[in-house]
Amino acid sequence: MRIAIGSDHAGFGLKQAMMSLLSELGHSYEDFGCYDTSCVDYPDIGQPVAEAVSQGRFDHGILICSTGVGMSIAANKVRGIRAALCQDTFSARRAREHNDANVLCLGEWVIGQGRAREVVTIYLSSEFVGGRHARRVEKIDALEAK
Repeated sequence: MRIAIGSDHAGFGLKQAMMSLLSELGHSYEDFGCYDTSCVDYPDIGQPVAEAVSQGRFDHGILICSTGVGMSIAANKVRGIRAALCQDTFSARRAREHNDANVLCLGEWVIGQGRAREVVTIYLSSEFVGGRHARRVEKIDALEAK
C-alpha cells in the first residue's frame, strides 16, 4: 500500500515512529514533512497530504499533530477526503469499515507510540464493507458536491 504521511512539529516524533512501522509492515510511503521540530502550521502539511490521496497518488494518508484535531479539520477541507481522528483500535477499524476513511489522523500528545502502532496497523488492515455504509458515504459525497 502507498501511504502519504505528514506531521507538524508537535507530531514529528510520532511520525518518525510510524514511518518505521510502515516499513516493518511492508508499505511504501512518502514523507510530506515536517522534517524537524521547527514550528510549522498544520494546514501546510495536511493539505498536500490530503490532495495527494484525493488525486489517487497514494492509497491512504496519515497526519499527525498534537491532538490530531487540526490535521483532521484541514484534511477534510479537501474534496474526496474522509479524514478520521482515531485514538483507539475500535475507531480505526470502524473508520475504514463503515466510513471508508482514506486519511488517518493521530495526536502525538494524546496517544502513545504503542497504541499508535496498534491503531495504524488496524486501520491499514481493515477494508470498507460497503452495503448500507456505501449509501451513507454517497450522502457525504453529495454534501461535499454542494
